[in-house]
Amino acid sequence: MTVASKTDLRRQFRQVRCAVMPHVQEAMATMAQQVLPGLVSPHKRLGLYWPIGAEPDLRPVAEMLPCALPVVESEQLLYRPWQVGQPLVPDGCGIPAPGKGAALDPSALAALVVPALALDARGIRLGSGGGWYDRLRAQPPWRAVPALAVLPSTCLAEALSSDPWDVPFDGWLDEQGLHWI
Repeated sequence: MTVASKTDLRRQFRQVRCAVMPHVQEAMATMAQQVLPGLVSPHKRLGLYWPIGAEPDLRPVAEMLPCALPVVESEQLLYRPWQVGQPLVPDGCGIPAPGKGAALDPSALAALVVPALALDARGIRLGSGGGWYDRLRAQPPWRAVPALAVLPSTCLAEALSSDPWDVPFDGWLDEQGLHWI
């Protein structure tokens, strides 16, 4: 798929997500609170994300589970522990993130939840285009951490073209539930 095609798809799915999120946000947050605790074993954390734009807001889960947030630092994505109320600072992409603390080892995370603009049946995710999650998940220890795309069901695609660096996701979370591939 060409860069222009991905740009067009991003625009299309961003519009779809913006239109539907006000109608499904509450259901998505409720579903996350119901299903995500079952994925996090004792002494592990959920790799959450700080929502920007019309991304689904799953932060209420952080009231229930130990979590970590992604941080872009020194041209790489890492995760740091985070709890509600902890001060955040803009990371290398300007997204609120924990500014202090050691980076977590992948083995400290039970699962990652990652916002998506679209996802296909093979687990190919269309993200915002930075490639941060693909580069992280290309590393074998991170690839071993189950990863779920988070998106409204209207953003599921029959098939998306993939690039050699795309790392398929293990499933997705939408307003209807948790789905494994």
